[in-house]
Amino acid sequence: MKNYKAIGKIGEGTFSEVMKMQSLRDGNYYACKQMKQRFESVEQVNNLREIQALRRLNPHPNILTLHEVVFDRKSGSLALICELMDMNIYELIRGRRYPLSEKTIMHYMYQLCKSLDHIHRNGIFHRDVKPENILIKQDVLKLGDFGSCRSVYSKQPYTEYISTRWYRAPECLLTDGFYTYKMDLWSAGCVFYEIASLQPLFPGVNELDQISRIHDVIGTPAQKTLTKFKQSRAMNFDFPFKRGSGIPLLTTNLSPQCLSLLHAMVAYDPDERIAAHQALQHPYFQEQRKTEKRAVGSHRKACFPEHPVAPEPLSNSCWISKEGRKQKQSLKQEEDHPKRQGPAYAMELPKLKLSGVAKLSSYSSPTLQSVLGSGTHGKAPVLRPLKCIPASKKTDPRKDLKPAPQQCRLPTIVRKGGRY
Repeated sequence: MKNYKAIGKIGEGTFSEVMKMQSLRDGNYYACKQMKQRFESVEQVNNLREIQALRRLNPHPNILTLHEVVFDRKSGSLALICELMDMNIYELIRGRRYPLSEKTIMHYMYQLCKSLDHIHRNGIFHRDVKPENILIKQDVLKLGDFGSCRSVYSKQPYTEYISTRWYRAPECLLTDGFYTYKMDLWSAGCVFYEIASLQPLFPGVNELDQISRIHDVIGTPAQKTLTKFKQSRAMNFDFPFKRGSGIPLLTTNLSPQCLSLLHAMVAYDPDERIAAHQALQHPYFQEQRKTEKRAVGSHRKACFPEHPVAPEPLSNSCWISKEGRKQKQSLKQEEDHPKRQGPAYAMELPKLKLSGVAKLSSYSSPTLQSVLGSGTHGKAPVLRPLKCIPASKKTDPRKDLKPAPQQCRLPTIVRKGGRY
């Protein structure tokens, strides 16, 4: 840490504290996540889930960038040097009197769904999606704090007490650790509503109150859903039927498409809950997809113009042998001639003309050697005239390619001592 200068404290959690640091090497500012736990070896550090996850997920425009891992073997302290962001979602909406515009909400939620889609495709689910862990810098949203993440393919059951209570999915509350990556979508739906209304959707005081608040809004789940939950719960439970009041419309700027996506993200049954890649294709994000498509198209036009300047043709060099390199200058002059049209080399083989002298490549095949005479004193060989074949015999043009038997005679064999 001698390469960094502490500027101030940003925040503190249960397992770490975050400091604003300035690098003495490049002068840039970073966020330093100092772990409170002490580590004994580099292997223990490398096995940390958060480090493994950030290394696997980086780089991505909506995932917090990990710049450096600093480990002191003597003291056992560990620090993660990450990208410094301006604020988190909680700081953005805290104390705000008027809600954000739906365009801004749509922009942030599209980026959040892209980050969840990326981590789920890479076999990781976050397990602690909440406004404090969603960071913003210049309208760019990034998901951070992967200290609670797990592998999608790891064996259940998982830790029961996971995720902040207000954003905890029903399967995390009603089972003994049997939940999947779909819990991240429930949490994202709660964040979705909180960004739009500036109020938490399910602000439970404890776990029982959390379930009660969910039932007040969504209603009690279907019997098949409860049966699935009971199979992975040691304690039996039943709830009185409640229809639910529906998601409260505390703000008037929510479109029907917005409410449709919100209901799909907070579906009670995780099997019926929308996935991140499906959410990205929801009609609510239609304008975001068009904007992204236009940006990709303009980037491609900048990199690959419609009428690019033709570079100097290099394909002819593949057909020039070491002995025929002297022909390059004459070939280049012919290619640069303004009246010349067509490709740099013939697309079809021209008819063979036997008049004049031609230079041969050092890679001439044996079949041509039977027709060509040997050169003298380093000069190009002269083509021998070919015999004319009557037209009546040219029934198959492939037969003309076969060499005459007289041209493929084997040398005479001399007997020596009665052995060949």
